[in-house]
Amino acid sequence: MNMTKLVGTALAGVMAVGCGTAPQAATASEGPMRLAGDTLIVPLAGGEAKVEPASLKVTATTDDGQELLLSSAVDGLGSASRPRIARGEASWEIPERGLSVGVRPRDGRLVVDVRSRTGTLAWPVTGADPATTSLQLPSGEGLSLPVADPWWNARTTDLGSGLLMPFWGATIGRHGAAYITPTDIGTNLAVASAGGRLQATASHDFATAPSYTVEVALTGDSPVAQAADYRRWVISHGGLTTLKEKIRANPEVAKLAGAVHAYLWGDARSPRSIRRLHELGIDRMWLGYDADGKGMSRQAVQAAKKAGYLVGPYDSWANAQDPKTADTSVSKWPGRLWPDGCVHDADGRPKDGFGGRGCYLSSQALPREVIAERVDTMAANGANSYFLDVDAAGELFDDHTPSHRMTQEQDRANRIARMRYLSSDRKLVLGSEAAAGWANQVLAFSHGSTTPSLQFLWPLRRDKQNWGGYWPQDAPGLFFKPVELPAEAAKAMYDPRYRVPLYGTVLHDAVVNLDRWDLDYYKITNVKRTKALMSMLYGTPLNFVLSGSTLEQRGPEIARLQQAFSRVHRDTMTRPMTGFAWLSSDRLVQRTTFGDLTVTANFGERPYHGLAPGCVTAARNAMRPETWCAAR
Repeated sequence: MNMTKLVGTALAGVMAVGCGTAPQAATASEGPMRLAGDTLIVPLAGGEAKVEPASLKVTATTDDGQELLLSSAVDGLGSASRPRIARGEASWEIPERGLSVGVRPRDGRLVVDVRSRTGTLAWPVTGADPATTSLQLPSGEGLSLPVADPWWNARTTDLGSGLLMPFWGATIGRHGAAYITPTDIGTNLAVASAGGRLQATASHDFATAPSYTVEVALTGDSPVAQAADYRRWVISHGGLTTLKEKIRANPEVAKLAGAVHAYLWGDARSPRSIRRLHELGIDRMWLGYDADGKGMSRQAVQAAKKAGYLVGPYDSWANAQDPKTADTSVSKWPGRLWPDGCVHDADGRPKDGFGGRGCYLSSQALPREVIAERVDTMAANGANSYFLDVDAAGELFDDHTPSHRMTQEQDRANRIARMRYLSSDRKLVLGSEAAAGWANQVLAFSHGSTTPSLQFLWPLRRDKQNWGGYWPQDAPGLFFKPVELPAEAAKAMYDPRYRVPLYGTVLHDAVVNLDRWDLDYYKITNVKRTKALMSMLYGTPLNFVLSGSTLEQRGPEIARLQQAFSRVHRDTMTRPMTGFAWLSSDRLVQRTTFGDLTVTANFGERPYHGLAPGCVTAARNAMRPETWCAAR
């Protein structure tokens, strides 16, 4: 995982497995830090940690007496000076590696700060405790992987890449450990198989960022306990802006509640098609359209707004191409932005854009007045929403161009500022692609932040013959051609036994998240039932692509899906997700909790306590449960 892509500055059933989110952190163990020989003892909520200065090995003793290995020793660091304890912090040096280390307890966590000018530190090494049963990774919506699973041990390549938030976790016996890296720029997480068991190792490049911080906490054994811990961390650092707050600032955001999302092509962009959607009984929808030069007319946009929908264009500010040969209008910029605005590496070479198209356009080089002109043009039809590709996904750059030098930290600040311009100044309901947690303060929705393990998808997409390409223009096969996902990819991306709502536990009441816009509900034929159940269970909308003909074919079913989803999502969108549990030993019956509302889904093939396979129930306290079943 490249953590540059992550966050910086967020019952019933005797077979129940897991207990929902962890409770609030307990009071830290009594007493200050102390030295026991050469070992540093640090109080934690729920126990105490022992840090070995020369190897950075970390163990913990929990209040109930369990010994946990929180990080293996790092070999070859050399000798360490004796720790000095002053003003609540212990500090020491590891001269051979040029490392300065500081350790302190804070808010019940162990906080470790490491500074250096050069080199890389691979630490912490997690999952090595023999009692470890699973690793939790915020890849897409989230994964909880059994560490001894042979299938996953054989498929660790890039498993840590693309994490949307800078935390991960491990379940160790009756307890869990949560790891947070606030200094995500320059930090990576690699998942590897060691002796047939998964382990996760973070590494930090000090040349990119000279300061590296890791915070470690003890948690419960819930598969979302680490996400609950990270949510507390985000809130304590002022990093969460809820949808309630966004609705107060812009009431249009409330229209996301109960809405399914769709990109429109061809005749589906007409006023008549918009009215048809409403006639079918779809009362909430987000509608987008690609930058293919056809757009949506003011009349069509007005029809969408009259129906109560959100509607807006796709745009990207991350790519620049020669205006004479650009393959999309959104890559054309005025003046000398091409090629002078390109990101350049340390050797002076421009950074090729996505797919080798043009270059990445530096956020430091793009003036606010040019941005304002672009938005004026794109929203001239009266759009009340906007989809800005890439900006929130977290691919940040160091720009060595003399006229617009920029660090990755500055790049992120620039992106946050210009997204805030769209959402706050222009009052557009803003979405972006696979939004990292740090973007929650300026975004209302994210396309692509539910599906993990996307490395299994890219080879399939490159096969245009079978997957589909960018033709025909009004219904490109890339979006519209139905395909069956190979068993391996379907298991990695959609198997509910491994999916857990980490993203939702942290951000459900802050960002509406859903699948990628090129993974329409009808695109992958063999995971439709799973996607429909997950949508209801997690409170994440389904997304669609619609042409004039597919609207007529699929419109009635889309209406039924939206109406069922709306009954749950209108009530839960602005609520935090307060619990998640596996209710059956095979993990195929699952429950989420949103305050006093519970949603239970049966992904299996057998009834569970009266809940039929492929069905979902939603219930509040003593109210009679409402049940909905997905079509086969």
